[in-house]
Amino acid sequence: MAAIYKRGPGHWQVLVRRKGYPTQSKSFKKRLDAEAWAREVEAEMDRGVFESRSESESTTLGQALDRFDRERNFSSRAQYRSLLNIWKRDPLALRFLSQIKGKDLAEWRTRREATGVGPQTVIHELNLISRVFNTAIREWGMGGLQNPVQKIRKPKLPRARDRRLLPGELDRILSASDSPVLSDLVRFAVETAMRRGELAGMTWDMVDLRKRTVTLPETKNGEKRVVPLSTEAVRVLSGLARRIDGEVWGMEPDSITQAFLRALSRARKAYEKECEEKKEKPDPAFLVDLTFHDLRHEATSRFFEKGLNPMQVAAITGHKTLQMLKRYTHLKAEDLAEMLK
Repeated sequence: MAAIYKRGPGHWQVLVRRKGYPTQSKSFKKRLDAEAWAREVEAEMDRGVFESRSESESTTLGQALDRFDRERNFSSRAQYRSLLNIWKRDPLALRFLSQIKGKDLAEWRTRREATGVGPQTVIHELNLISRVFNTAIREWGMGGLQNPVQKIRKPKLPRARDRRLLPGELDRILSASDSPVLSDLVRFAVETAMRRGELAGMTWDMVDLRKRTVTLPETKNGEKRVVPLSTEAVRVLSGLARRIDGEVWGMEPDSITQAFLRALSRARKAYEKECEEKKEKPDPAFLVDLTFHDLRHEATSRFFEKGLNPMQVAAITGHKTLQMLKRYTHLKAEDLAEMLK
């Protein structure tokens, strides 16, 4: 039988002693919580499935994140550093792992969604916490701990964008650019399906023009990837001047996006002016609702249209699952019809 002692106002201590098990002790603010914990521990001992919770009851989420980071060295990657910082600033980081339940994460998910954070971002953040809990259970030996992420609903992803480049859009965008680098960078992006961050981080020591490859030592997925280069991609790189700092493009990710959007806006205005002069109605979809990331969709779809199979395309793009690859693939029905002849 558990012993429950009142140590002061709002302080109840529980001691569970059972032959064959180490003494379990924990403090609570309410007696009802103390009794519930004692019953749970004793029931597990009766069934022979008890595992000590002492470590999970004395390790905060923040401490677990720090240990996870040290062992995985994730903070060296920009995307993981951002995720780690988000969780470390959250009040849940002060809670012990054993105290964090599905209900807590469900409330956290609702708060994040209410601030306008997209579903994919929330899923990435939950996936990180799930990995921390799984590591604590499987590798750190925190007995009796459960992964609360597995008990909640994750946000539903919106329908995948299906924006493909329309005939003439690419040339107009590049002609309207005020950046001396954007034209080559965009053409290279369409040939390789590389992510914006991967392009911004390219250095010449990653490039092997003889083998026609770019070796990315560490990607968003945490793995090395070797990107094969088409004849056009090699032509683009061969025509570039070598920078003293060793960078290929010399542009930050945000600068790439801004330069692309400026060029898109100029191209649309020029197109509308042409239509006005010709007394024609402009196409409402032409040079509208296009993002730099859509170039990755475009390139991935083109790989399939060239006849590459899913495994070959995934090796180029770095997609980990066929489901994610599908979200980046938008084949044109007319091209499929040609293949059916």
